[in-house]
Amino acid sequence: MSNDDSSNVPEPNGRRSAVREKAQQVHAQQKRARVIRRTALAVGAVAVVGAVAAGVTMAVASQTSRPDLAPANVVDDGFAVTSITGVAMDSPAQAPEATPTPTPTGTTAGTATPVPTATTAGAVDIRIYVDYYAPGAKEFQIANAQQLSRWVSQDAATLSYFPVAMLSAKSNGTKYSLRAASASACVATHSPGAFFAFNNALLTKQPDQGTDGFTDAQLADLAIASGADKPKVVRDCVENEDYAGWVKSATERALEGIPDTKGVSLTGTPMILVNGTPYAGALDDPKEFAQFVLTLSSDAYYRTASPTPTATPASPSPSATTGK
Repeated sequence: MSNDDSSNVPEPNGRRSAVREKAQQVHAQQKRARVIRRTALAVGAVAVVGAVAAGVTMAVASQTSRPDLAPANVVDDGFAVTSITGVAMDSPAQAPEATPTPTPTGTTAGTATPVPTATTAGAVDIRIYVDYYAPGAKEFQIANAQQLSRWVSQDAATLSYFPVAMLSAKSNGTKYSLRAASASACVATHSPGAFFAFNNALLTKQPDQGTDGFTDAQLADLAIASGADKPKVVRDCVENEDYAGWVKSATERALEGIPDTKGVSLTGTPMILVNGTPYAGALDDPKEFAQFVLTLSSDAYYRTASPTPTATPASPSPSATTGK
């Protein structure tokens, strides 16, 4: 007679069942551990990607929100020439007198006639707005650099250059106008004594329009060859295009209006202003430009010259007429 009581199951079967159950528990634990590890790895990967993305976002935001660097030694977006080293001064044109001085020409008091002489009471102000990719700017510089340098050395004129970028689209996408203007601001900031020589080199060695122009490295080489000291600082500034943003803003300001003029705004380059008046003569004729400068400096004198005071006869005293 059979008996279904489970207590009668042989003990070996019970041990096998316990082993299977234990194995299943271990397997389940291992499975849970694998799931936990995979989840942790996934979460970690997401965190890393998120951190990288956040870093990139912050870097881009920092780059786009960084204000434009402003150069030093700048006045109204222009750089004054403080040294003329490195440029020849044997111009055939004669330097104009900056401010004529009145010289008596007769024997009668109070009839002095203003005559231009070498004695100056002030200097004519010359400002040049220049795009280093403009053929006209090259033409003017080649014709006038020597007499400009002479006038500055004689204190007959103050000379300032205003780098702008109006022709950036004409250099095969390299934005040469912008980069060259930024480079000039680097030299004016870090090596102002070499600014005129570098400015002159940028113009006289001007690349042809429609080409890529000089690379940033070549611009830095040219700056150092022009006498710029602090070569590493200048090179880093030029190659990083530190003042490109400033050049854009300065160009926009000039297009809106030029300070200390009667409604003049930038319409093309070069724009040459003498005592605030635009020069409209030939760019390649230094004698015509010299005459323009002399005429305006003379006009400035006549507008400000004071009449020479004349002596007033003294009234006779009563004792002189009465004899008492």
